Amino acid sequence: MENLKLGMLDQLDGFLTKNHQKTLKSLFRRSSSTKSSGEDDSPSSASDSPKPIPHLSPFANSVVSRCSKILRIPTEELQHHFDTQLPESVKELLTYARNFLEFCSYQALHVVSGRPDYLSDKEFRHLTFDMMLAWESPCAENNKELNKETASSSNLEVEDDDGWSLFYSSSTNMAVQVDDKKTVGPEAFARIAPGCAAVADIITVHNLYDSLTSTSGHHRLHFLVYDKYIRSLDKVIKASKSTLASSIGNLQLAEGEIILDVDGTVPTQPVLKHIGRSMWPGRLSLTNSALYFESLGVGLYDKAVRYDLATDMKQVIKPEMTGPLGTRLFDKAIMYKSTSVEEPVHLEFPEFKGNSRRDYWLDICLEILRAHRFIQKNNLKEIQKSEVLARAILGIWRYRAVREAFHFFSSHYKTLLAFNLAESLPGGDSILKTLSSRLVILNSSASQHDVSPHSKRQSKLSPISLIAITQLGFILQKEVNLDGEVIIVGEVCAGESNPLEMVVKQSLLDTGRAEAAQATVDQVKVDGIDTNVAIMKELLFPVIVLANHVQRLASWEKPYKSTVFLVLICFSIIRGWFSYVLPSVCVCVAVVMLWCRHFNRGKPLEPFRITPPHNNAVEQLLSLQEAITQVEALLRAGNIILLKIRALLFAVLPQATDKIVILLVFMAATFAFVPLRYIILLVFLEAFTREMPYRKESSDKWVRRIREWWVRIPAAPVQLIKPEDNKKKKS
Repeated sequence: MENLKLGMLDQLDGFLTKNHQKTLKSLFRRSSSTKSSGEDDSPSSASDSPKPIPHLSPFANSVVSRCSKILRIPTEELQHHFDTQLPESVKELLTYARNFLEFCSYQALHVVSGRPDYLSDKEFRHLTFDMMLAWESPCAENNKELNKETASSSNLEVEDDDGWSLFYSSSTNMAVQVDDKKTVGPEAFARIAPGCAAVADIITVHNLYDSLTSTSGHHRLHFLVYDKYIRSLDKVIKASKSTLASSIGNLQLAEGEIILDVDGTVPTQPVLKHIGRSMWPGRLSLTNSALYFESLGVGLYDKAVRYDLATDMKQVIKPEMTGPLGTRLFDKAIMYKSTSVEEPVHLEFPEFKGNSRRDYWLDICLEILRAHRFIQKNNLKEIQKSEVLARAILGIWRYRAVREAFHFFSSHYKTLLAFNLAESLPGGDSILKTLSSRLVILNSSASQHDVSPHSKRQSKLSPISLIAITQLGFILQKEVNLDGEVIIVGEVCAGESNPLEMVVKQSLLDTGRAEAAQATVDQVKVDGIDTNVAIMKELLFPVIVLANHVQRLASWEKPYKSTVFLVLICFSIIRGWFSYVLPSVCVCVAVVMLWCRHFNRGKPLEPFRITPPHNNAVEQLLSLQEAITQVEALLRAGNIILLKIRALLFAVLPQATDKIVILLVFMAATFAFVPLRYIILLVFLEAFTREMPYRKESSDKWVRRIREWWVRIPAAPVQLIKPEDNKKKKS
């Protein structure tokens, strides 16, 4: 592997010195026409007419040929490096073609992503999409072969003067309907797209695919959609670069600080800052370290106020409601609170419909805040810290690109921001733990020796996000030592899944189960108090029936059955069998569940049939009012009980207090000297035999005396104090 890396670097340096005036487009050119003899005398002429590889399909051979031209290495030599440098597990017969295609694609994408302005070149978009198409049908034995004329996406372009496809003016669904054969699936996209760090992140690549295909009917990615995404991404990155150049003086940015987005520049859509009852319109900027707000003065912006996100100051960022004069009317703001500000700052994003503008800013601010918390938690320094911030920056740019191109709004589990996703995804803590372990070993193998090429390739990791940021023209950290040996290794490996990719896949499986379970919850949610009461009664029907049986036994309507039940319960209490009741219930429930699992395997669960009462809207309102009245009555009764207990505790009625004291002392002695089983037995006998013919009259008499005694207990006084107006009146 060392020889492969050094050879590729040497050939790459020779190519740059001899062909620096050639455009990037010539690297991707797929034409097979023969070059003139005097055009190129470099070693790359050996790959002008590459020899097809028998294991690959014609279209996969075409992609490999274009990769060899980019690398200036003949296809035979690429195959030789693949056969000699990679482990045997990658070169199995069934997966050989696909793994070799990944090997060539990753090497070519690494070289291409080092060129300036590569995202704006349409040939880059053609090449990466064709890599995905070839990944789905790499083998020569595959009957579903793609020829160049069919799979090439260049025949699909119909562009206007601005370079944007005419299909973009209409629905994305129309673009997909042009030719559904030129589409790729999620696996191909997830394997190829992360090869270029600017295009996709290995943590969020599946969500990115879902967002790009959300408008298609068959959940496949069309080239026109992919092309529009890359164009939008390039536009967003260039906009950030121009904004950074024009705002450095105004914001006084620190070294390595990059502006990610700015809002409030349009006079009709300002950002409103609320502190208490004061409000200022202005412009809001987000960098990879802080939020900046510039209040709008008379035609000019005032000095920016900085709200730090990088230092641990117990920052809180959450959605909030705001309105004029401190009222809470509009759910369109975010609240920033930390130890550096005296009172919370509310940043409002007014818009006529919805709160998508606020939600977007909430997401990107939380992404930067959570990235810095991840850095602080794992004590990351220098290159590791820059790599984390670069990953967050690229995620925000991708989020902006998809949002602006397709009006995509992320949900709880579909966010395109890696650290936000790890917070909301099931198993997200495992993703962050795996990411931390891989960041720690950046450049850690510099002192390792006597290891195989493959193990060295596994142990060495490159800061791919930091490299991508640097290649795009942003300086996140100066004096970073990125030697070529480390750079050549990326986050994805041919034919293999790194630990981060595997933990993301497992988390996605758990997410699918959680979403499926939540879908069933949403289906059974019903409106109306009467309907929910009817459902609860049916669900608790076995418990209600059992309670009714016990109630009939306690009423002594059938003395024989009540006597048998009383004797059995008393015998069980005396022998101590009640300690086994709960374990027995658990075992019985487990047996029933196993029985159902064995005999109902594969059978859908029958729906629970409920006949809700047919009440109109007025009757439902009356039911709601009655339920609220009953709850209020219960609260009032509970307060009265607590106030009477308070009166007894503070001896408002001395005679009653004396009786309570004697009762408490007697109960303390009972609990101290009488075994617990006998206490339970006495309580059960008193409660169960209260309705016996021999005890009913005396029991009713005692209950009546206790009720009369309780009525005579006064309640502790309560004084309601109206809140005073604390406004300071100006003299």
